[in-house]
Amino acid sequence: MVAPTVGDMQLSHGGEFSPTGAPVARWSVEQVLALAPDAASRKAGTRLGAAGPWSGTGCDATGAVWGLCKGSGSTPYRTVVDTTGPAYSCSCPSRKFPCKHALGLLLLRASDDAAFRPAEPADWAGTWLAGRRARAAQKGGSAGAGGDSARGPADAAAARKRAERRAERVSGGALELEQRLADLLRGGLAATDRSGYGLWEETAARMVDAQAPGLAARVRELGAITGSGPGWPVRLLEECGLLHLLDRAWLGRDRLPDPLAATVRTRVGLPMSAEGPPVRDHWLVLAQYDTPDGKIVTRRIWLYGRESGRTALLLSFGAAGRSPAQALPVGATIDAELTPYPGGGQLRAELGEQFGATTAAGPPPGIAAAAAPAVYGNALRDDPWLDAWPVTLREVIPVPSEDGWQVADARADVHVAAHADVAALTEAHDNAKAHADGLAGSALPIAPAALSRPGLWKLVALSGGGPVTVFGEIGHCGFDPFAAWDPGEGKEGGGTSGGSIVQLV
Repeated sequence: MVAPTVGDMQLSHGGEFSPTGAPVARWSVEQVLALAPDAASRKAGTRLGAAGPWSGTGCDATGAVWGLCKGSGSTPYRTVVDTTGPAYSCSCPSRKFPCKHALGLLLLRASDDAAFRPAEPADWAGTWLAGRRARAAQKGGSAGAGGDSARGPADAAAARKRAERRAERVSGGALELEQRLADLLRGGLAATDRSGYGLWEETAARMVDAQAPGLAARVRELGAITGSGPGWPVRLLEECGLLHLLDRAWLGRDRLPDPLAATVRTRVGLPMSAEGPPVRDHWLVLAQYDTPDGKIVTRRIWLYGRESGRTALLLSFGAAGRSPAQALPVGATIDAELTPYPGGGQLRAELGEQFGATTAAGPPPGIAAAAAPAVYGNALRDDPWLDAWPVTLREVIPVPSEDGWQVADARADVHVAAHADVAALTEAHDNAKAHADGLAGSALPIAPAALSRPGLWKLVALSGGGPVTVFGEIGHCGFDPFAAWDPGEGKEGGGTSGGSIVQLV
């Protein structure tokens, strides 16, 4: 039997075939725009998402696309993207990843199928692709050969001594912090608002000197509580209690179970490495968003493993005005290996080898809103300092409440589920209060952080008064929605089980 060529194959999901034989889903415009490092790149890339400035475009069966983009000079920019990474290369001088040319090429691919023909990569594109894949293969081989052991016992002994010296500094900082907390309680919490923020900043600086950035970050959070409105002494006492618990856990870490000790080291701020056997799965990209932290931008990418049922978090960082390099298209599914970090819950992971397959998929299995607090409570057993835990809520409806908004189980109140629409929900604030007794125990308040984001109104419009599936985090402040699935695009008769994903952050 003669194997079919790419041109003979009938593709599913509107995609190309990967080297594994699985379809590589063509990214949508929304997924491409989600990769943009900033709003300016998104706008510039959109202008280049038409066929006009492009020539020599092509694609191959491995998920690579390339093209020449006319710029201000006489020589066009050479742009190539490996969508299985994703990874980007462009001859332009931009330091952003992806640059506007890479975004424009991917947008053109998403919107104009006729602009790309399957072919062998151009020489310049093929050289980059071959080099990238050779480096990936070499990296995998050296890891399998025990590359770290080749450094010898001298390096290991030096590293152990450095770790011991740092642990001593952290312990000194923890003891000093314990004394400061005791002085704070002895003087009374109600008087702390007169001390100003300088007291907390000076204490945080001492924790930085002790090489405990995790303790420093928590001290700075204490300084913001006194100006957080009515009831702040109670909140300050709660956070002081958690900080005291972390101090005592660090000082007694030798007596803790290994997973909890690893969690304590992470919370204090010690660097940890991914360890243990990698988990290969088809990982659905649930959400991707950036949060500023001083001069550093942290990118969080949430994944869900179809076979393992695990939820994983990828973290990457960008500094000096540069966005993090790691990016994945939201809504796609990647065939890849993840190596978990130690600690309670083992949510954080490191992205390893990818096997080229990216396919479209629906949402992960969800739970009722009423069950979410128990899930968060169970996670607190492994990590008492956990602010929130990822959950997927199924068949919930966003409704207004006295304090803002909440998501309610659709089946808990037949009237709301059957008769509400966006206009009615917005106008019927009093009506929602009348249903409060029926929704008690089956609704979650929307976290205050989400109330000021446009994503809340996206969720309300997407729901239209009907049930939707939503992914986000449940914590002591409520539910923070990150992504939802369009119920109008689900499979026939599938309700909320299908549909395209919509980012809410």
